[in-house]
Amino acid sequence: MTLSGRNSVLKAGIALSSAFLVAGLTASFFAIPALARMDAGEMARAQGWFQTLTAWRVGPSLLAAHFTALAPALYSLLALAFVYSFFEKTQSPEILFVAFFAASLAPEVLRLAIPLGEVRDIPSLYLAASSRAIIFSRYFGIFSMFAASVHAAGYKSQQNRGAILMIAAVALFIALGVPVDTHARDTSLAVLSGYASMFRLVEIGVFLMTAVSFLVAARTRGSRRFLVIAMGATLAMAGRDALIRGDTWIALAVGLPMLCAGTWLVCKRLHGIYLWL
Repeated sequence: MTLSGRNSVLKAGIALSSAFLVAGLTASFFAIPALARMDAGEMARAQGWFQTLTAWRVGPSLLAAHFTALAPALYSLLALAFVYSFFEKTQSPEILFVAFFAASLAPEVLRLAIPLGEVRDIPSLYLAASSRAIIFSRYFGIFSMFAASVHAAGYKSQQNRGAILMIAAVALFIALGVPVDTHARDTSLAVLSGYASMFRLVEIGVFLMTAVSFLVAARTRGSRRFLVIAMGATLAMAGRDALIRGDTWIALAVGLPMLCAGTWLVCKRLHGIYLWL
């Protein structure tokens, strides 16, 4: 993809993230009052690494979950704007996929469809559609970060379209194939889906392969910057998981800074690598 083409994609991502953020803020006027009608005790507890560590000490808060649905859209907008300003004139095969990772978090605001359903008559079809859109964006995001690591490790491609289409196809296959139950929700305001344990293993596997691929890049390309990028990608993906499955204020306070710091490390080091090329 040409530099101008990539920049056009980044601009489209900024516009889309802005639209999701505005939609989420608008929906909050109706969703926040609706949270008082909902009982977290009647929902399954959200599952994630951070929740596993803190669940025995901190109970769920639906208001906190509401803001963990809004925060990713704000992060997405700021991260894409940062990538665009930082890489506007710098070519990097990895940065497009890092941008896709950031953009994939904007649809998290669709989780607000659940509290909106308490005050608006939202058909279950729309709840199922929003749930599948969230599933698609989540897997598109983690596969995109993995693609960035594979490019760093030495995969050469003059056209990124094939990789993008493959990532989108796999994420779409998962999103359409996973059964969802619109009447069962967890405390992160997400609709429960089937095969949760199996797909958690898939996510962990992709997470580990991403870190390993960046470490391989550090060895094969002889640059210690990729060691920092590996740490940044690990930090960003761990923060992402804490945030998108967050149902406590501490998850928001920990997950968002981790996500932002990790993304900054990845972008900063990639920019240093490609600045003079």
